[in-house]
Amino acid sequence: MSGLPFELLLALRYLRPKRTFVSVITLISVLGVALGVAVLIIVISVMSGFDQQMRDTILGFNAHLKISRTSGLFTNYPGVIKILALNPRVKSAAPSVLGQVLLESSNKDGQSSVYAPWVRGVDEALEPTVSTLPSSIVDGKFDVSGRGLIIGNTFARVMHLEVGDRVNVYSPSEIKRLKDSRGKPDQEAILPDEYEVRGIFDVGWEEYNASIVAVSLENAQEMYQLGDHVHSLIVMLRDPFQANAAKRELAKTLGPDFEILTWLESNSTLSAVMVEKDLMLYILFFIIIVAAFGITCTTITFIVMKTREIGLLKAIGATSRQVMWVFMGQSLIVSGWGIAAGLSLGLLAVHYRNEFLELMRRLTSFQLFPADVYGFTQLPAKIIPGDIAIICGGSLLICLAAAAFPARYASKLNPVEALRYE
Repeated sequence: MSGLPFELLLALRYLRPKRTFVSVITLISVLGVALGVAVLIIVISVMSGFDQQMRDTILGFNAHLKISRTSGLFTNYPGVIKILALNPRVKSAAPSVLGQVLLESSNKDGQSSVYAPWVRGVDEALEPTVSTLPSSIVDGKFDVSGRGLIIGNTFARVMHLEVGDRVNVYSPSEIKRLKDSRGKPDQEAILPDEYEVRGIFDVGWEEYNASIVAVSLENAQEMYQLGDHVHSLIVMLRDPFQANAAKRELAKTLGPDFEILTWLESNSTLSAVMVEKDLMLYILFFIIIVAAFGITCTTITFIVMKTREIGLLKAIGATSRQVMWVFMGQSLIVSGWGIAAGLSLGLLAVHYRNEFLELMRRLTSFQLFPADVYGFTQLPAKIIPGDIAIICGGSLLICLAAAAFPARYASKLNPVEALRYE
């Protein structure tokens, strides 16, 4: 004999295919739950992939913490770096200068192109400890000594630049001198600084590749007439998710004269993706709620068809609880089938997501995931077991709740009323 409870055995017997419209309704309920679960898994996995890839890219190039002085320029930054190194959460720190310049390049035809990128002054020795810029060189080498310049691959393509080309860079101070001397009798010629492109980088984020160039810290200080000062310190933490805790600790250590920004405060894009992921999870759960109405209809149909059997069960001594669990078990089985099918379909779709996009591109000649818009060449995805557990567990609870009311109604049927017309 089977060791299963008779409620579950009876539920399985009721669900046995009989080529009736009830079987069709049951199949539709299973498909509804499966599609809802699959859509949830696909969307949340893709959102998690976006979040992870953007975080790795942005945090690899940018700082976990950015420290600047509230009064202006950062003085005595080597002493502050030594203080930061005493904090166990801090992995490394480096000085930084960041500002816009005017860059002019000339092509082989003698025509010049002008662009205003952000120039980043980096310490060549410390930069490998705080960013992925040195390891992201795809052409040339990471060399900012002398008048060396590092540019992004998108910037190089737009400006038609290659390793070894020379460009003119006008700093804000030189532009101001040009403006002040304009129209004066003794107007002097203000010549720009000439730099050589030593390397081209690709950090994986289109915005950075198109708008940021790097020079040595000394050259950046000269451009902005900073002397030995810098604009800020960039700090790399051992765990970026401990940024808020590190901020509180360092704020106490450094005092009120310093302003500290975390990577979440500096990068609104990352915060937006994290919020959108949670919002999509809540919104898409309504798909499961809609699918659960199918289970409600299926349960009601079974109760109407099995009214005589319910009366017989109650007449031979079955309790209301046992009758209720016959139909709750039926809902549990249908929900389980739907969730299992949805889980398999969702994981399969996530695994072959890029192949599907490529197929759609060939069939429709339409790029569903353009790299110039999203910054990634392939659709990212990451399957997080915790998210899968929430989706499957939440779907099961919703489906069981949808069947609870009709099952409870069945358990309250009077056996005399159920058998009166039989």
